[in-house]
Amino acid sequence: MNEEDKANPNTPETKRNPIASAVVALIGVACGAYLINPTAGFIELIPDNMPFVGNLDEAGAAAVLISCLAYFGLDIGSIFGRGKKEAKETKGEVID
Repeated sequence: MNEEDKANPNTPETKRNPIASAVVALIGVACGAYLINPTAGFIELIPDNMPFVGNLDEAGAAAVLISCLAYFGLDIGSIFGRGKKEAKETKGEVID
C-alpha cells in the first residue's frame, strides 16, 4: 500500500471488515423497515401527532439510512447538492 492509499482509506483496494459491513447493513435494513412502517403501525418511537417533534424519529431514520447507503458506495447525498460543494473543494481554488 503506497502513501496515497493510506491517506484515502476508501479506495477499492481497501478491504472492509465483514462484521462491520453486516452491522451497517442490518442498521440500514432496520431504518428502511421503520420508514416503510405506516403511521398507525406497531413501532413508533415518537407519536406523529405531537407538534414539532412528531416526525423527528422518521427524519433520524432517514439520515441513518442515507449514511448506511453512503457506506456501501451509494451516495445519494449528492442529490441534495453536497457533491457540488466537494467538487469546488477539489479544484484547489482558494479565496482569501
